[in-house]
Amino acid sequence: QVQLDESGGGSVEAGGSLRLSCSSSEPIATTYCMGWFRQPPGKGRERVAAVGRDGSTTYIDPVKGRFSISKDTAKNTLYLEMNSLKPEDTGVYFCAARVSTVGGRACQDPRLPFTFWGQGTQVTVAS
Repeated sequence: QVQLDESGGGSVEAGGSLRLSCSSSEPIATTYCMGWFRQPPGKGRERVAAVGRDGSTTYIDPVKGRFSISKDTAKNTLYLEMNSLKPEDTGVYFCAARVSTVGGRACQDPRLPFTFWGQGTQVTVAS
């Protein structure tokens, strides 16, 4: 069982920045895929970014060029650097992990199901 604990959320003005952190109870160096998801108010959860075991990254179009996902395997921590924040980035942000692949799906595949989830951290961007 992998426990994930997010931190770093908060309230910022549009154009501001935040860095989210996700601490894992298990080593992440061999984790197949880790990702960040978000759930805007009244909407469903969507995948924002993911990073594979080999360090390859993928992002949804609305955050490309503004968000950056990274991981520190020595600290077993996943990060999401968010810049130029917009009101539409508001939501609860979740960290998730997939220990191994399923059905041969790559980490970049948006259909890849994740097994372990954090409790979420709120990000609010004021206009």
